[in-house]
Amino acid sequence: MTPIASLARLNRRYACSAQWLDQWIAPLALLLMRLWVAIAFWHAGMVKIADPEGTKALFENLYHVPILAPAIAAALGTWVELVTPWLLGLGIAGRVTAMFLFIYNLLAVISYPDLWPHGFWSGLANWGDFPDHKVWAMMLLAVVARGPGRYSVDSILGRLWHRQTAEIDPDIDKYQYGPDQASGK
Repeated sequence: MTPIASLARLNRRYACSAQWLDQWIAPLALLLMRLWVAIAFWHAGMVKIADPEGTKALFENLYHVPILAPAIAAALGTWVELVTPWLLGLGIAGRVTAMFLFIYNLLAVISYPDLWPHGFWSGLANWGDFPDHKVWAMMLLAVVARGPGRYSVDSILGRLWHRQTAEIDPDIDKYQYGPDQASGK
């Protein structure tokens, strides 16, 4: 076997492996990331709803949420942490929900200066400052970038929608992808 043929064979194996990973492992990773973040936010919401007076006191004394009054911020934060985890975990409006939670997470970090004793910007580079929030942010950005993945309500609805529109107009892929990409040429 020539070196070129060996490289071509290796390239084909790599491409098949990458396709398999993209088809099966990437959606599983996205599901696990969504669930990890959803559970974290859900627990935070449950803690807040279990002690509404304590939550209000935290927002009055420790959390400095910009613009909102402490009582409103406490109530809003509690409900955000109880509702959005379900949307994220199930993959409903996955990218929008992930982006919303990314911004919410960022506001939570900004609102609680005790999380960044070395300063906000240097805290970004220092792993010891708000590590959970950094991990959640990276996971949420992955969902924003890739979508919620195959194991989501969004994906199921998308497949159903595509099937329905294909029955109505068999050439629908030509409109979405262009004539060359739809036929695989």
